[in-house]
Amino acid sequence: MSSEYDITETLDVKGLSCPMPIVKTKQAIDDLEAGDVLEVVATDSGSVSDIQGWADGTDGVDLLEQDEGDDLYTHYVKKTD
Repeated sequence: MSSEYDITETLDVKGLSCPMPIVKTKQAIDDLEAGDVLEVVATDSGSVSDIQGWADGTDGVDLLEQDEGDDLYTHYVKKTD
């Protein structure tokens, strides 16, 4: 996991498959303030492309990084406004 970000909240979506990691990520981001960083921990390999696509198409969020480990995918999403 990355230590370069000041993580505001961690969202555990392990065991969930598309579209639930995106749904839960959007809900969690909506509750954060601008500048906050959400760490999303998933087991669905599809979450890598799903969260990337969602972040690219969503105003007010910035995908900072994605880490792929042993069947564990960690995403760092910053709320920008």
